[in-house]
Amino acid sequence: MGTEDFDPLLDLAHAHASRYLGEQPERHVGARAGRDELMSVLQGPLPQHGESGNAVIELLASQAERGAVASGSPRYFGFVIGGTLPVALAADWLVATWDQNAGIHATSPVAAVIEDVAGRWLLDLFDLPRESEVGFVTGCQMASFTCLAAARHAVLRRVGWDVEADGLNGAPRINVVTSAESHVTIDVALRYLGLGTRTLQRVETDAQGRMRGDKLEALLATLAGPTIVCAQAGNVNTGAFDRMYEIAPITRKHGAWLHVDGAFGLWARASRGHRELAEDIDLADSWATDAHKWLNVPYDCGVAIVRHAEDHRAAMTSAAAYLIPAGGGERDAVDWVPEFSRRARGIPVYATLRALGRDGVEALVDRCCAHARQIEEILNAQEGVEILNDVVLNQVLVRFGDDDEITRAVVRGVQDDGTCWLSGTTWHGKAAMRISVSNWSTSVDDVVISASAILRVFRGLRSA
Repeated sequence: MGTEDFDPLLDLAHAHASRYLGEQPERHVGARAGRDELMSVLQGPLPQHGESGNAVIELLASQAERGAVASGSPRYFGFVIGGTLPVALAADWLVATWDQNAGIHATSPVAAVIEDVAGRWLLDLFDLPRESEVGFVTGCQMASFTCLAAARHAVLRRVGWDVEADGLNGAPRINVVTSAESHVTIDVALRYLGLGTRTLQRVETDAQGRMRGDKLEALLATLAGPTIVCAQAGNVNTGAFDRMYEIAPITRKHGAWLHVDGAFGLWARASRGHRELAEDIDLADSWATDAHKWLNVPYDCGVAIVRHAEDHRAAMTSAAAYLIPAGGGERDAVDWVPEFSRRARGIPVYATLRALGRDGVEALVDRCCAHARQIEEILNAQEGVEILNDVVLNQVLVRFGDDDEITRAVVRGVQDDGTCWLSGTTWHGKAAMRISVSNWSTSVDDVVISASAILRVFRGLRSA
C-alpha cells in the first residue's frame, strides 16, 4: 500500500458518510439489528491474508445501516447526546487525518495552541474564573475524575499530606459529600481515585432532585478534616440545578472543596435566558462538562476545569528524561489531563466555537430548551399523561396512566416504532419516560412528529 491508496478509500468512506447523514433525519431512529444478527456477519476467524480496504469499508458501512442507533437524528431524545454540527465533524476528520499526539507542545504545536485557545474561550463563554486551567478528556466521567484528583491533592495538601508522593495509605481520611441524586460517574470517579463509595455521605434532595442547602449545612457541621462536596448542575432526570448560591457559601465556610458536575447543565451559563439556573456556579473550585452534549461536537470530548492551577497540575503532570518540557509560554496538555497519548479532541471544540460564536451557542441552548417545553405542552394536554418535573432546561420526565407497566410499555413501544428514540428511568420510585433534547438539528416539526408518535403508542396501549 502507498499514499495513492488514501484517495479511493477516503472517497468511499465519504460517500457512505454522506449517505448516512442524508438519511439520518428520516430513518428509523433505533438500531434495526441486534447482537446475534450483527455477529453472524461480523464475526469469524481473523483473516490469514487480509481483505481489500474497499471490502472492509463496505462491510462496516453495511452493518452500521442496521446496527447503529441514529443518535445524531433530530428525533433522538434517549440520553443527553448532542448531534454533530457540520463544522465539528469536518474538523474531527482533520484531527484524524493529521493524527497528532496532543500530549505535549513538542509533538504538536498546532494542537497545543488550538486547545489552549479553546480552553480560554470556554472560560469566557461560561464566565468562570479566568485563572482556571482547562483539560480536554474523553467525557464527563474523566472530567470529574480529573477535577476530583485535583481536589484530593488540595484538601490533603492543606493538612500536610502529599498524596502524589505518599499515596493514600496512612493519609488523613477525606470526607466526600454528594447529593442523594448525584450522577453515577461521580461514584465511579471516587472509586478510581481510591476514595471509595461506601463512606460517601449523601445529602437529601428536594422534589426536583436539588441538594438541600439546610441538610448540607447540618451535615458539614458534623464533619472534621479534609472535605470534598460534589454538587450538580443539571439533574440527569429533571434538569434541576443544585442552588449554588446556597451551597457555595456553605462549603466555603467549612473549608471544603466544591466540585460541580455540569455535564450538560454548565452550558446554561452560555444563555442569558437560562443563566440564572447556574447563578454563583463560578464560586466552585472545579467543574466538569461535556462538549459532545450541548456543543454538539463528536465523541469523545469531556472538559475538566479547575480554578486552582497548582493543585490541578500537581495531580496530573508527568515528566521523563526523554520528554521535551514546555517553555517560553508553551503549554503541555499532559499537565492537565490523565492521558499522554491522545487525539487532539479540543480542535473540534475550537472549530465549533469559532463557527457559532457566543450568539450561536446561546441560540442552540435556548432552542433545545424551547423544544423541551413544547414537548411538555403537547404531552401534558393528553388525559392520563403526567409531567413529573418542572421543565426548566432540556429534560422532560413523563409518566403514563400513573402506572409503571404502562409507562414502561410506552417507552418500549416508542422505541419499536422508530419515529423517535427515548429512554426510560425510575424517578423517586416511579417508572418514567425521560426525554432529553440536545441536538442542533431538532426542529419544531420534529417535536410535533415525535410527541404525536408517543401519544399514538400510549392511546394504542390504553385501548388494547
